[in-house]
Amino acid sequence: MTTPGKVRIGVFDSGFGGLTVLRALLPQIPSAEFFYLGDTARLPYGSKSQATVARYAVESAQLLESYGADYLVIACNTASALALDAIKSAAHVPVLGVIETGAGSAAAASATRDVLVLATQATVDSHAYARACAAHGLRSIEKACPLLVPLIEEGWTDQPVTREVLRIYLQQAQTESKAAGLAFDTVLLGCTHYPLLRGLLREALPEDVTILDSAESTAQRVRAQLESLKSLATNHSRPGDANVAVCHFFATDSVDKFRTLGSRFLGQPIEKVELIDLGG
Repeated sequence: MTTPGKVRIGVFDSGFGGLTVLRALLPQIPSAEFFYLGDTARLPYGSKSQATVARYAVESAQLLESYGADYLVIACNTASALALDAIKSAAHVPVLGVIETGAGSAAAASATRDVLVLATQATVDSHAYARACAAHGLRSIEKACPLLVPLIEEGWTDQPVTREVLRIYLQQAQTESKAAGLAFDTVLLGCTHYPLLRGLLREALPEDVTILDSAESTAQRVRAQLESLKSLATNHSRPGDANVAVCHFFATDSVDKFRTLGSRFLGQPIEKVELIDLGG
């Protein structure tokens, strides 16, 4: 299955949102071979216990390693928040989650040192972004936006109802921010679905507010880390290799749905998806 001469990167998510991370990775590391796993049979992870999320995530990471992944990207905010340490302990290759990379980018971008994090309820409840931001000397407001994921998965990324829902969430976040004495100048998208609403966010937010996509931040960090790991670069670089990425897709539930919905997140057609069984 693997292609000789290419660095192999495993990308894991509970579903489709992590495809925005893969979408960002493709131009950053165009000569890599990617293995994307969406654990669609067991989503949403947000309703599961930390122990269960860790078990699911470790199983998925181990599967990607068995396919020859040299590097693992946990493109799932819930798994990054609740299971990153467990994954790192179980893995035999470097592992990167999306939360730390997003917080690091926010620290570089924010002048006021105040950040608004938009995320799912489960990610907000974990306060993983608040801790990561605080570690970078940032103050943060975490705003749960539970209606956005179903609207995005419905394909309503440019509908009036989505605009209105987003406007209400941002208005509430602004009120909470002022009450806490914060003046955020940076908005961090703490859900891998949310990059699909970047256009609506840009319309709704002041021009001087920076919008950061953790998918882009993660892709940039992966490239930087691979460049620093010269042994990986040397082992998998070969003169004359085509500078074209190879992608393999795996799902634990309906491959037809994955192809249809996943193509929207990836921004290009997904032709082949392999169905795998990770158990209950």
